Amino acid sequence: MSEFETTEVVVFDMKELHVFYGDFPAVRDISLQVRTNEITAFIGPSGCGKSTVLRTLNRMNDLIPGARVEGQVLYHGQDLYGADVDPVEVRRRIGMVFQKPNPFPKSIYDNVTFGPKLAGTNTDLDDIVEDSLQRAALWDEVRDKLDQSAMALSGGQQQRLCIARAIATKPDVILMDEPASALDPIATQRIEELMFDLKKDYSIVIVTHNMQQAARVSDRAAFFNVAVREDGARTGVLVEFDSTDKIFTNPSRKETEDYITGRFG
Repeated sequence: MSEFETTEVVVFDMKELHVFYGDFPAVRDISLQVRTNEITAFIGPSGCGKSTVLRTLNRMNDLIPGARVEGQVLYHGQDLYGADVDPVEVRRRIGMVFQKPNPFPKSIYDNVTFGPKLAGTNTDLDDIVEDSLQRAALWDEVRDKLDQSAMALSGGQQQRLCIARAIATKPDVILMDEPASALDPIATQRIEELMFDLKKDYSIVIVTHNMQQAARVSDRAAFFNVAVREDGARTGVLVEFDSTDKIFTNPSRKETEDYITGRFG
């Protein structure tokens, strides 16, 4: 894969994106741009394709049998699904944090160094661990127990460890799929504060069902909904994409307003 340029204002440019699971169209005709050093929120009811679209951004859908992508997903102008693109390298550059904290049953240290070691980095691991945990706002809490099991951490700490693990491979983008939905309000606030800090150095895309969270943390928001085709099949569509302020205070589409105000969803 050729070296990606990272000077563009636009980090992702999706053009007429369709995602299929077998013959089933999970989402269709998605076109939007994700900009650097911003937090972009994907919102919408369950089953509207938010997570499916998120996973196209680091080719995680490749791991699902029968999944296929049509259209384009450009990353700094290069087609992520081009024949010369290595999916493993894509996932190194575009890290992901999942809904439920999923630390490995290893020490805190080994969790953070797992990615760099996999990439062949065996030097400066101590520095990588400290830097990653510092950036994930976890260093002060775990600095004296790096050799202890990550499974002993609280849920909020485990999620911040998973963020540190994603940061350790020096990504350009961090994808977050409902990163606080399994956490209590205090841990959720820590994750949100962390996102604000991280966007100075990373572009972040977050899927969330929490409208207040999307309004608090994101710069831009994409509202997805479910469309029912003539044959009765349900598929995800992008209804509206704009600045978060506009989406939440003056949306262009009535169905966006209905969802934001809780009339459905």
